Amino acid sequence: MAMKEQPKTVYRSMQGKEIDMNKLINLNETTPAVGNMRVNARGDELGVGGRIVRKREEIIAASNPQAPVPDQVNIRAVAPAPVVSAPPVAPTIVVKDVASMDPEGKE
Repeated sequence: MAMKEQPKTVYRSMQGKEIDMNKLINLNETTPAVGNMRVNARGDELGVGGRIVRKREEIIAASNPQAPVPDQVNIRAVAPAPVVSAPPVAPTIVVKDVASMDPEGKE
């Protein structure tokens, strides 16, 4: 399955060097991830010797057969969903008669 083209993200370091983040992601895609899950940075399941046993697309397709397999996209590039707020609720004010209260707090 073809992957969508990600927007170009190039950052400049404090020393003036340009760092292309997409290039770094693509270069390290097959690097095993740190931890005990036996996957690489892309999400492929790894077997003995770091060989790919099942690809990311196969794992997603097996977990939910009806759902389409998503392409890798930059989630920060997607606009966030609009937030729908509830109508404001007026606060209720409780007035206590301090003179008739017990000083020990036993009302």
